[in-house]
Formats: sequence, structure tokens, C-alpha cells
Amino acid sequence: MFSKILIANRGEIACRVIRTCRRLGIRTVAVYSEADADAQHVRQADEAWPIGGPRPADSYLRGDAILDVARRSGAQAIHPGYGFLSENADFADAVEAAGLVFIGPKAASMRKMGSKAGAKELMHAAGVPVVPGYTGEDQSPDHLQREADAIGYPLMIKAAHGGGGKGMRIVRDSGEFAANLESCQREARNAFGRDRVLLERYVEKPRHIEIQVFGDSHGHAIHLNERECSAQRRYQKVLEESPSPFLTPQLRQAMGDAAVLAARAIDYVNAGTVEFIVGQDGGFYFMEINTRLQVEHPVTELVTGLDLVEWQLRVAAGEALPLAQDAIPQRGHAIEVRLYAEDPEAGFLPGSGRLERLRLPSSDAGVRIDSGVIEGDTVTIFYDPMIAKLIVHDADRPRALARLRAALAQCDIVGPKSNVEFLERLARHPAVVEGRIDTGYLDRHLDEFMPGDVDEADLLLAAAAAQLLVQEGDTRDAASASPDPTSPWAIADGWRLGHGGHRDLAFLQGERRHVLRAQGSGGEYRIERDGQSHTIEGARRDGDVLSLRIDGHGRRFTLAVDRLDEGRQRIVVHDGERRLRLLGVPRYRHEQSSAGSAGDRVLAPMPGRVVLVKAAAGDVVEAGQELMVIEAMKMELSLKAPRAGTVAEVRAASGDFVEADAVLVALAS
Repeated sequence: MFSKILIANRGEIACRVIRTCRRLGIRTVAVYSEADADAQHVRQADEAWPIGGPRPADSYLRGDAILDVARRSGAQAIHPGYGFLSENADFADAVEAAGLVFIGPKAASMRKMGSKAGAKELMHAAGVPVVPGYTGEDQSPDHLQREADAIGYPLMIKAAHGGGGKGMRIVRDSGEFAANLESCQREARNAFGRDRVLLERYVEKPRHIEIQVFGDSHGHAIHLNERECSAQRRYQKVLEESPSPFLTPQLRQAMGDAAVLAARAIDYVNAGTVEFIVGQDGGFYFMEINTRLQVEHPVTELVTGLDLVEWQLRVAAGEALPLAQDAIPQRGHAIEVRLYAEDPEAGFLPGSGRLERLRLPSSDAGVRIDSGVIEGDTVTIFYDPMIAKLIVHDADRPRALARLRAALAQCDIVGPKSNVEFLERLARHPAVVEGRIDTGYLDRHLDEFMPGDVDEADLLLAAAAAQLLVQEGDTRDAASASPDPTSPWAIADGWRLGHGGHRDLAFLQGERRHVLRAQGSGGEYRIERDGQSHTIEGARRDGDVLSLRIDGHGRRFTLAVDRLDEGRQRIVVHDGERRLRLLGVPRYRHEQSSAGSAGDRVLAPMPGRVVLVKAAAGDVVEAGQELMVIEAMKMELSLKAPRAGTVAEVRAASGDFVEADAVLVALAS
């Protein structure tokens, strides 16, 4: 076994590797960019070395700088994590040439899988089922159009050297092919440096099921069962679980055998994942092999009880696989979701900023948190905006889902917007609960996972109002213990001369303003909003828990309240199923919208790089016409004209790096 390894990555995967190495008595060396000088993987490693600027190209993608640190620090091996250089065959070769061990597959195996087209041909020759399609060298638009028409529609265009959901388009009609091909090739060229594509027949309402494989240098190859990753949005996995609720024992056996066959076809060593697309009829087809550990590997770890990073280290050190195929355990059910700094209500726009509050459930036998940040850290604009992975395990799927919902209810993130509420709705949606979600369901029915009408939150609004009123009662109690307990200026009970006192409470829910009228004191209130009223009795707060009776029914809520400036309060109310975020504001002061965008300007929604400019000064454009495309945090953002008009000025060119809220295009007034 190694005595010291270097981790050529960042974030939660670097922290994950550090934990296993510490348990095994292996010293760790971290590398970091200028943006990550205070990051958790830097703090947790035994030593850490700077390697360059904040952009990945200036740091984590610099194989030469990483190898230099490995040499100077005395590391014996390099763990690439996932992303960055983890599937870079040239880097794997360079590591071996430097006399170090690359903790992953051989470069030759990577190269066989580096091209989706070549991989598909190889798998077909090895007897692994593949989707009908075209993987040829002729990439002329006319030839690709003819091949597409021959394959038939619907059809998928995929970047041959891609991954992570980039460079993929679904085409449903021959007339749509040319425009989608151009868009796909442009995205592939920007993301991967090569624009070759392959064509595949598109399987309607497919499931995405992957098999974890492991091989060693002694000729052994096995699988560690499956993970289902069918809950996806724009080809990005949202929820992963094991075992799959879709597979029968016979189909599981067949897919496991095919995955091992695929691994043997490329002489695979170390951890990898064979990904399949599965039709509603149970037919399955090879998609690709990810030649690395994957983000969702904790799901497999929880159902097998194995440490896959430890397996990686042992195999890389020359040891045989610790277990044979028939000895792989399978117990209970595990589910993983990823907490991201993103805004689902704004098209899942990635976010950045300081994590003012990060409250996550404590890890125990049934809940695991993998994270590369803690409260007070910053989610930067330069990397994937993942905050943490939340993984749960229980005896069966219904109990695992219940545990997931309970764990999500304990999450509270203040700072950049997050997808916590989206994940809560996902975990309760019938398509997930009933195990029938397919890879396109979220994109087809995204509105089902967005916040509903405000009336659904009526009781949560009432609870928020009760919280403020109980808070006033606490002020009254403090006044009674003061040197002047009878002062009318200190008693906050809503009393008015000649009538029962009432007061108006104002809240902002995003851009929507709610005003509630409240009467009463001492935990007994009447609250009205838009003609609806609620009677509240016995309201008491104990720490973060508010208990009361609303209209005669006992209810319990958890609350997080932060006092801000100028009489404002940030309030999060949760009833165990739903979450409501509010800003309590003074009744007679109107907050200015933070989402303003002038009708004659196109602004950068976040920092990013301009990849395409589709307008010039003097152009006449229509409302909603695409004017520019920027790339930020691993995604392309289309910027469109806010109205019809004439372009007065274009203030950015392709390749420019722009800051958030920068004016990129101005229309003539």
C-alpha cells in the first residue's frame, strides 16, 4: 500500500479520498488554485500546494504542475477523483512516465472509451448490446443528414468525445436536423475541443441504469450491481438509487454480465461504470464506460458496505480484488441527491457566494453527507456549484424515501439560492415514489416540481405570522422584568383605545407581497389574508419548533429566523413536507425588486465567458430572439432580446469574460 498520495482534484471528492486515506494511515497531498486557498480539501489534507490561477485551465487541468508537486512532495501515486484530468489518457501516461502510479485505469483502456463512436463499435464487436446508429468518420453535414434519415426519428446527436450532458440534442423530424447538428457541434467544440458527433436512435421514455465494475491487474473483473439514475434534467443526474426499482432479477443478471463483458473487452483495471439505456420493454443498450469513480458511488457503498476508494487504492497498489462476484453484499436501499447552489425557478441558473448558513443533517447509520464546503465557505464561480451530496440508506425503498424527506427537511442554506425545495418536491412526487420516472420526465413535466399557487402555503404563512406575534410576546415578557414593567411603551400586546388592537404583517415571497392582519396576544390570535381567516390558539415556541392549534387542529412547524437590518427578518417555515421562504418587512415600506432588468438592455445573469455573439449594431431583432450565448459554471446560457427593436450596441465579443450584471447588448430607445 502507498504511504503518500496526491489528490489531483478539489471539493467533496478530494475530501472523500482524504477520509479513506486517513483511515488507512496514508498521508495526503492536496493541490489548489488561487480560488481554493481556504477550501476544505486544503485544510483537511496533510499538506497542500498551490498550482495556479482560479480557472481550471490555469490550475486543475495543468498536468505538468500537478506532477511537479507530486515529485517535490514525495507522493507515490495520484488519485484523479472525477472530472478535470480523471479521464485524460495523456495525463495517465505522464504519471506512469514519471514513475508514479495513476489510481485509475490504464491509458490504453481510456483511449478505447475516449471516443463514443469507437467505444460503440468496440462493444458491438464484443457482443454487448448497442443502440442502432452511425459512428463513421464522414462528418459532412449532408452525409450526416442522410445517415440520420436512414436511422429514423426520434434521433440523438451526441458529441463523440463528450460527457456530462454536453453536446447532446434530440431531433424528432428531418427538417430539424441541420440546426441541431450545428448547435451540438459548436457546444462540443467549445467544451471538448473536437466537434465530431455520432448519431443514435433515440429510445422513448428510457431508464438510465449503470453498473459499477471493478477490475484488477490479475485478470479479475466483477460488478457491484446497479444504480438507477433515471431522474435527470437536461441529461444531468438529479437522484440516484440502488437497487433499481425497475429491474427484475433476470434483467439485473443480464446487465451485470454485459457490464463485465464490456470491462473485459478493454482490459479494464480499477473502478469504472458501464452505463446502459433501458427501454420500457426491458431491452438495454450500451451507452458508455466512465473510466473513473463517479459522483454517485456512495449509493453503491451504502448498499454493499464497501469503501470503493479503498478498493481503488488496493488495486492500484497491485493487490487482487478483495471479493469475488458471488461474495458482493447487497443490503437495503440507498438514495443520493445533490444539493446545488442554483435557482430552479430561474431555469436552474447556477449561483455563487458565501454560505452564510449551511445546516445539514448529522451523519449517522442512515444518513451520509459528502461535502467540500462548510458554513462560511464560498461557492465560487469557477467550478461546479455543488454544495453537498446527501445520501440515505434504509431497509427498503419506502423507508429510504422517508428518510430522505426527513433529511432534506433538516437542510437550511442561506447565501446563494439552492435546490433544496426542488429536491423535497422531487422526493414526494408520484413518479419517483412509484418508481416510474424516466430520463425525460423532469424536462417534460418540470412545472410539477416547481412551487405551486400561494394558497397551498396558506398555513405556512399563518405560522410565520404567529412566529412574529409570539416573538412580540417574548418582548412583552422582557418588558415585565424591566425596571419599568408598566410602561405602555414597553408592552407589545397590540392594545388600542376603544377597540381590539390589530396590526398588519407584511411578507415578501420572492417578488410577491403578502399582507396579513393579526389580532390577539399571548399565543391566541386571529389572522386574516385575502378574505380567509385562521384562529390560532396555544402558540408556543421552543427553540426552532413552533407548536400551535390552527382552526382547532394541532400543528408543528420548524422555523429559522434571522434578523436583518431596518426591521426586516428572513424566515423559513417548514411543516415537515413543505418549505416556505419569506422576508418579513415593515408594512408600509415596499422593497425594490432585485431581479430588475431594463427593457432595452441584455445583462449577464452571472459571470461567464461569451461563446457566441449573434447580433451586431444596427440589427433589427424580435422579442425573445437569441442575441448571445455565454458559458458559466459548466453550462451554456442563451441571452435573448427583451423586446423587439434595433440593436444600438454590442459590448462583448466571443471569448470575452464578463462579470454579473454587465450590459452586453443595448437596444435603441
